[in-house]
Amino acid sequence: MYDYEAGKLDWLAAGLPTEGTNADRPRAGDVARRDAPTCRLDERVGEVRDRAEMAEWNVCVVLNDERVVLGLLRAAELGADPSLRIEQAMRPGPSTFRPFVAIDEMAGFMTEHDLEASPVTTSDGRLVGVLRREDAVRMAHELHEGGPR
Repeated sequence: MYDYEAGKLDWLAAGLPTEGTNADRPRAGDVARRDAPTCRLDERVGEVRDRAEMAEWNVCVVLNDERVVLGLLRAAELGADPSLRIEQAMRPGPSTFRPFVAIDEMAGFMTEHDLEASPVTTSDGRLVGVLRREDAVRMAHELHEGGPR
């Protein structure tokens, strides 16, 4: 048996405030958008696609009742048969990132792996927001150019 005790990474993963020399540097959780569309397993692709398009997103995060990320719909999945249930169309168990990851690290990773958007979650898998590559790259550029943060 193991008694888990929360530590510094849990604090950071929850997106809570930090102190120190790097505290003011932007991180994935700071830049992730909270307005990304979400959906449930029992919804249909057509209704979710319409909602995502109206919000000007080409991704939708599949959540359960506790906001835990179950899957992801990218453009290809959103273009599937509109009558399909989300559970049938989604990419299950997508890669997610923690809120404490430095924005310049995220920008490099997303560019290298051609990711347009990635979910940012707490250590227990709850959605914080979705980080768009364009936002990460812009923020990393501003950081290195000494511009606004």
